[in-house]
Amino acid sequence: MATRSETVTLDRSFPCERLDAWLRRQYPAMSRGAIQRLIEEGHITVNGAKTKPTHTPRVGDVIRVEWPEPKAAIAQPEDIPLDILFEDEALLVLNKPPGLVVHPAAGNEEHTLVNALLHHCEGQLSGIGGVARPGIVHRLDKDTSGCLVVAKNDETHLALSNQFAGRNVHKVYHAIVCGEVAREQGEIRAAIARHVSHRKRMAVDDDRGREAHTSFRVLERLNSATLVEALLHTGRTHQIRVHFQYLKHPLVGDDTYGQRQNRRLTELTRYTAPRQMLHAYELGFIHPRSGKKLEFAAPVPADFADALRALRLAS
Repeated sequence: MATRSETVTLDRSFPCERLDAWLRRQYPAMSRGAIQRLIEEGHITVNGAKTKPTHTPRVGDVIRVEWPEPKAAIAQPEDIPLDILFEDEALLVLNKPPGLVVHPAAGNEEHTLVNALLHHCEGQLSGIGGVARPGIVHRLDKDTSGCLVVAKNDETHLALSNQFAGRNVHKVYHAIVCGEVAREQGEIRAAIARHVSHRKRMAVDDDRGREAHTSFRVLERLNSATLVEALLHTGRTHQIRVHFQYLKHPLVGDDTYGQRQNRRLTELTRYTAPRQMLHAYELGFIHPRSGKKLEFAAPVPADFADALRALRLAS
């Protein structure tokens, strides 16, 4: 049962736009993924018929949106060990292990960081992220490890979110990339957008993309690979992974952006990484209550250290 519905008849065509993108502009509070799910489930129709997110909106189209009853999405507390680097009454900083999903989603409703936080904090988490993402100010990919800050109240959440949005957060990553990076240091300025045909991937796209800026320096040269330190100046989805693919040095273990180069690395070294070798090494921000600058460093996990040992050049 739908609680309400809306209907609009288009008075012009949008030949260069998809239906999901057009709807995203009409309903900016909705994520594009949520809009796509409503289309796929038949809650959004065109001219009375089920359609696809890729439909091109045309003059005369009658678009009907039915808003379904919201479903409860309250995660349950789970006793999952956390590697906590800092904690007070306002926030906590932890070293996220690889393989841990940050928040519940389709296919990962349990055993997430949110489940662990609900148990550890006993309800003392901000609610701004919604019932599925309490306390979550920013996120790391499932297979990315390292520093992550969590807000315990709404005041802290808003203040930290403003620091992230204003690019006032210090974010340094360590990454092992395929091949020998020629320069000792450099800047990558290449706009990033959703891939035109692979919706779960991002890509460098100067026409559609949003500004993205990464600085890097070489820390160690390895066997057919390079350990680099990357400083994020912007926070685009998959930014480091996409930028180093753009340099033709995708991350070791990244099957999404560097499958061919990783196969070659395995042929040369007999080493196969269990995941993308990316670690959020340092995180710095201003504490919303004390006003003090806090900086944290997270030691690399065992599989990252194993990769370094396996790929180090013989002395």
